[in-house]
Amino acid sequence: MNKPMRRVAVFCGLLIVALLARANWVQFVQADELQNHSDNRRVLIERFAHPRGDIIVDGEPITGSTETDDTDFRYKRTYTDGELWASVTGFSSQVYGSTMLEGVEDDFLTGDDDRLFFNNTIDMLTGEDQRGGNVVTTLNTAAQRAAVEGLGDARGAVAAIDPRTGAILALASTPSYDPSTIAGSNDGEAWNALLRENNPDDPTLNRALRATYPPGSTFKIVTAAAALENGVVDDVDTETDTPTPYDLPDTNGERVDNQLDGRCENATLRVALIDSCNTVFAALSDEVGNEEMIDTAESFGYNQGQDLQVPIRVEESVYPEDNRPQNAQAGFGQASNRATPLQMAMVAASVANNGSLMEPYMVDRLVAPNLNVVEQHEPEEMSRPMSRETAQQLQSAMESVVEEGPSGPAAAIDGVRVGGKTGTAQRGENNSENPYAWFISYAMLDDESPVAVAVVVEDAEVERNEISGSGLAAPIAHDVMQAVLDSAN
Repeated sequence: MNKPMRRVAVFCGLLIVALLARANWVQFVQADELQNHSDNRRVLIERFAHPRGDIIVDGEPITGSTETDDTDFRYKRTYTDGELWASVTGFSSQVYGSTMLEGVEDDFLTGDDDRLFFNNTIDMLTGEDQRGGNVVTTLNTAAQRAAVEGLGDARGAVAAIDPRTGAILALASTPSYDPSTIAGSNDGEAWNALLRENNPDDPTLNRALRATYPPGSTFKIVTAAAALENGVVDDVDTETDTPTPYDLPDTNGERVDNQLDGRCENATLRVALIDSCNTVFAALSDEVGNEEMIDTAESFGYNQGQDLQVPIRVEESVYPEDNRPQNAQAGFGQASNRATPLQMAMVAASVANNGSLMEPYMVDRLVAPNLNVVEQHEPEEMSRPMSRETAQQLQSAMESVVEEGPSGPAAAIDGVRVGGKTGTAQRGENNSENPYAWFISYAMLDDESPVAVAVVVEDAEVERNEISGSGLAAPIAHDVMQAVLDSAN
């Protein structure tokens, strides 16, 4: 072979080696990346080539799949009472992806989860199409319906928990939307109508898990726990050394006042919770100190970053490192204090459960298409924010709030111990916007509480002087608690 031919042969050999190397790199090194790439349409087509598994509530599916005429996508997701459950299911769209439980449990619902390998192998051998598994939730239909109907057209949210286990019973966010309207490949108009830039109500925002608000006076339960646990006060019926009005420390006479002036000066914790005395809790927060207040708040679930997942990720509730005047205001739920509705339901649940905070969760079990249970959730204690003695003192005080305070008629349930705390949180610069209305509560039966609830009403389109936790939020909490109690009988 002459010299030029050898050069051509060597060059061609190098090209073949390079081609083989590139093919192996693509097939083995980049395989996962390419398979999961957003522009890989084959994966998307395969995802909708068979029915998804279902999300189950009270033994009944709230999702389904229907066959389509689309040339690419054989099946499309459907929803039963979509608006009722959107804050739980999220959506599974042929174009816009998946969110909430549909997103978190996507592999299991599509059947791609490794734990379904045996089931998929059997289906392949028998000629069956691949089937997804089912996600069985802890949700309670009656409680969810009471929450959504109670919120009505208002922007707001409800979270309800079983304090004994941490099981989430209701998770409502309004205004809602029907995920069926954006499940297909030609739903661009419906999708655009949901986007925040086109819809100020932001209906796809899960306000129960992903929105944070100043918790207002509902946070006074946390401050009371911090004061009792740190020995700042002996019990809920001991007078405090708290003037009215209260001068914020390290300020030039900036003052904290109360809506009710009658009994707040040197009030006991019980009276201060009934009359919602800002002055008392500002002073107590300052005396406890910022570091200890942070420790207490964190034991209730604050400052967890991205760690809290139910299994949907929950936005972090924040009690910050701050100076003395800010810490004093944070002690009655203002300043930089921010919380999700789920977080405040966790506060009420810990009190109801005698100081033990159970880890919140909404998936009870994952079930394969052959009905084998692949994963069963076991309740687990998350933390112990307070002693049993402190919790029982706060139970007594919170029940006095319902028995003697303005929320009483709206929250009370005949024959049931109900504890609660209202909150009206300032909003906007210098409280220029309508405030948020809060209520947290629990219902107690035979020294055990089957439900703890947090309600926030963001915007109910009522006059400013009609906005209050007792007037707007407490009736919703009552109906949710009653629904849980009725369904247990």
